[in-house]
Amino acid sequence: MNDGARVRVEDREKEWARLMRASNAGDAAAYRRLLLELTPALRAFARKGVVRAGAAIAEAEDVVQETLLAVHLKRQTWDQDAPLSPWLFAIARHKLIDALRRRGRRIELSIDDFAEVLPGVRDDSESIVSDVSRHLDGLPPGQRNVVRCIAVEGASIDEAATRLSMSNGAVRVALHRGLAALAAKFRRVES
Repeated sequence: MNDGARVRVEDREKEWARLMRASNAGDAAAYRRLLLELTPALRAFARKGVVRAGAAIAEAEDVVQETLLAVHLKRQTWDQDAPLSPWLFAIARHKLIDALRRRGRRIELSIDDFAEVLPGVRDDSESIVSDVSRHLDGLPPGQRNVVRCIAVEGASIDEAATRLSMSNGAVRVALHRGLAALAAKFRRVES
C-alpha cells in the first residue's frame, strides 16, 4: 500500500470513528452518514467473501444487511478509544461465515456450461413400468390385484371393490398389506 492510500485509509478510519462516537451520543444525522459510508466497504468485503466461497454474488447483500443490523444492535459495545474497522470487519466476517454455513457446501454453476456434455432426456417409462410389474409380481395375487388397481390404474376403493368382487374393507386390508410388503421389500434392498 502506498503512502497516499495509507493516508486515505487512516482518514476513513478517523471519520468512521468520529461518526460512530457522535452516533452513540445520539446524533441521528451522524448515524445515517456512518451507515452510508460503511455500506460500500461492507459490500466489497461481502462480495469478495461469497465469490471466494463459490456462492452467488447476490448472497453478499444479505451479509451486508445482517452486518448493518448487528452494528446497529451492538454499537454500544464498540470501545470508543479503539479503531472502528477491526470491530466492524470482525462482525462482517462472522456474518459472512454464518451465511455460508446456513447455505451449506454447494457450488452454483450454470447449466449452460455443461449443455453439450449432458445426456439427452430419455423416456424411461417402459423401464419404470417393468420395475413396477416386477415388484408387484412378488405380492400374493389378492394384494397384487388391489395395489395394481388402486396405485397403478388410479381406481378408488369403491371401484376396485366392484372390479375385483371384494368388499370395501377387504380392499382396504389388501391394499394396506400389499403396500406394507412393498415398503419392507424396498427397505431390505436399500440396506
